Amino acid sequence: MTRKQRYEYILDFFRNELPEVTTELEFGSVFQLLVATVLSAQCTDKRINQVTPELFVRYPDARAMAEAEPDEILEYIKSVSYPNAKAQHLADMARMLVERFGGEVPDTLDDLVTLPGVGRKTANVVQAVAFGKSTMAVDTHVFRVSHRLGLVSPKANTPYKVEIELTRNIPEADIPKAHHWLLLHGRYVCMSRRPKCEKCEFNAICPKKI
Repeated sequence: MTRKQRYEYILDFFRNELPEVTTELEFGSVFQLLVATVLSAQCTDKRINQVTPELFVRYPDARAMAEAEPDEILEYIKSVSYPNAKAQHLADMARMLVERFGGEVPDTLDDLVTLPGVGRKTANVVQAVAFGKSTMAVDTHVFRVSHRLGLVSPKANTPYKVEIELTRNIPEADIPKAHHWLLLHGRYVCMSRRPKCEKCEFNAICPKKI
């Protein structure tokens, strides 16, 4: 099976089985999506969804959060990974949004990555989910699944290189969904330590079988 055929097989499956898919993070605005995505770094979406309801009641938008000190935000996010650093990032990020962007979340990569706590992956999530752009966010799940299923070459040894190879081979219209397809497959089937190969729809074409 060529790599092109592999892409077609896998994408056709997801198009049929998960035609409508989005992030599992819960949010009510673009700002809340950005906050939740920043908090989700090296933490589970389930945990983030447990802490954000109260956080968003207290700080529903950038202007409200910009008035808060990091230690005030920390009280709401103590159970997430790296809470002190993330509290500082959120406080600084909210202030920058107010000062530079009128309290609104920008929609370009160049602007998003200037925000404290926002890297390329987070920026790509926001662009895809909130603004419908064809951007591919590569987290640990997407990185792992892309390599295991033979979608990218061994030379794609960084998230950025994986992003480039995926976007080169996935039709533009599918890219926003493909991030979630690969992420969810990695989260629930092709897991890091104990992948559920017997339940995987791609077991027969997985490179480990060839």
